[in-house]
Amino acid sequence: MAHLPLSTFRRCVARHGGELKVKSFLCLDQFCAMAFAQLTFRESLRDIEACLATKGKRLHHLGFRSPVARNTLANANATRPWQIYPRLAQHLIANARPLYANEPIGVELKETV
Repeated sequence: MAHLPLSTFRRCVARHGGELKVKSFLCLDQFCAMAFAQLTFRESLRDIEACLATKGKRLHHLGFRSPVARNTLANANATRPWQIYPRLAQHLIANARPLYANEPIGVELKETV
């Protein structure tokens, strides 16, 4: 998460109105939960909730301000604009291309969707 450009992420959220009428579970919280799920191979919302619940007081070190409920995460996934994440991915890929230009993975980045 240290490599996530927060200013770019916030710009993408603002451009697509991702946090309109949102009080507590921000888009960054949603992104952290889904990134955690991806990196730890979680298979369902229940699995994500259970795994995060085991972290207890260490959640703030992972970037969460409060515990994540399954219903809150499901609602955020269903109602927030998905366009935020392709824009963020395009920005991250553009940053990664020069870094890996001489590596074999650099060729694959050109064909990334």
